[in-house]
Amino acid sequence: MTESAGPRPTISVIVFPGSNDDRDAQLALERLGAASSRVWHTEEALPPETGAVVLPGGFSYGDYLRCGAIARCSPLMKAVARFAADGGLVLGICNGFQILTEAGLLPGTLRPNKSLSFVCRDVALTVEHTETPFTSRCTAGQELTVPVKHGDGCWFADDELLSELDENGQLILRYAAGANPNGAVADVAGVLNAHGNVFGLMPHPEHAVDPLLGSTDGALILGSLVDAARLSLAVTV
Repeated sequence: MTESAGPRPTISVIVFPGSNDDRDAQLALERLGAASSRVWHTEEALPPETGAVVLPGGFSYGDYLRCGAIARCSPLMKAVARFAADGGLVLGICNGFQILTEAGLLPGTLRPNKSLSFVCRDVALTVEHTETPFTSRCTAGQELTVPVKHGDGCWFADDELLSELDENGQLILRYAAGANPNGAVADVAGVLNAHGNVFGLMPHPEHAVDPLLGSTDGALILGSLVDAARLSLAVTV
């Protein structure tokens, strides 16, 4: 795990009722060179110094209705949507990915795992594109080991949308051959929005930043975000 050099950009981690990886995300980001604060979902504005936003994993509102369906209505999500519309960097991890799709900030939808069972294990991922704020530390074709832990991680898009996203280079991460844990269409593990500033993935990079956990590959993703947030900070100062 390599800490970024330079000023520490502020990355706000949004906390919903049922979030349980917010502190893990905060700790990982701080170890990678960011200043990170946790922001409760009932706030109506992001901290003014926010350089990027992370929606962490967990089970917001107990996953009632659909995963992320209630959380998307939280007051702070309006501010997150405005932040994204202005070009701000937003990362959704697992439940955060589900919330972003429910909010219409990312394409596709997340459905129950094909096995209808909760899955928790390390998986192999392949990096498809590196010209993004979330994968700039990676190399194209690189294989990463990052854990998953979800029951509704099967990303789905119809053939037309899938083709469009693939052509636009928005399918950033895929599960390696034979490693798909949930039945996601085309082995998709991570999706980017059309403007390139909002990204969601089902694996948990915040749980792969310490050698004691078996992999530091998650630091490549979170470190890329810290680098991009720092660059954004430098442009606005």
